[in-house]
Amino acid sequence: MRLVVVSAGLSVPSSTRLLADRLAAAVVRQAPAPVDVQVVELRELAVEIAHTFTNGFPGKGLAAAQDAVAGADGLIVVTPVFSASYSGLFKSFFDVLDKEALAGKPVLVAATGGTGRHSLVLEHALRPLFAYLRAVVAPTGVYAASEDWGAQGLAERIDRAAGELAALMPTAARASAASEVPFAERLAALK
Repeated sequence: MRLVVVSAGLSVPSSTRLLADRLAAAVVRQAPAPVDVQVVELRELAVEIAHTFTNGFPGKGLAAAQDAVAGADGLIVVTPVFSASYSGLFKSFFDVLDKEALAGKPVLVAATGGTGRHSLVLEHALRPLFAYLRAVVAPTGVYAASEDWGAQGLAERIDRAAGELAALMPTAARASAASEVPFAERLAALK
């Protein structure tokens, strides 16, 4: 199975990337089959994303990231919170994806912020965005405020959300494999 992690953290090191890595590790531990993980760091693609808006064509790095997301059996998406919502870089990446790229794809949403007061970003910004893109959003999202690191509860939320995504991914992998078989062969198999 293929898991793609999209991290919109801007700093190095980044708490956004740290949360993304912990979520990915938890999915790998809980998945019923081996998982190949690929991380897409949006910070490295910022210029290509901007150029895509002005010229309509993705650069090599962005095209590879778009292909990875489209070919994934599951996604983990993590953004820092800016002005009570996802970052502009995060939203811009999903704006330049093909409109069908996330249809039916399992997605675990997560965010980081300086205070717990922004935790509703999961429900009021991220979940609606991915519902609009017709993704299958895992029931549990993970928000990590500065005070959550090292505190009780974060590890349990990570494990619960990762388990939900791991359970959704085999269905997506089977659907992806079935779509690679020519339609005539699938139809003949039904007879």
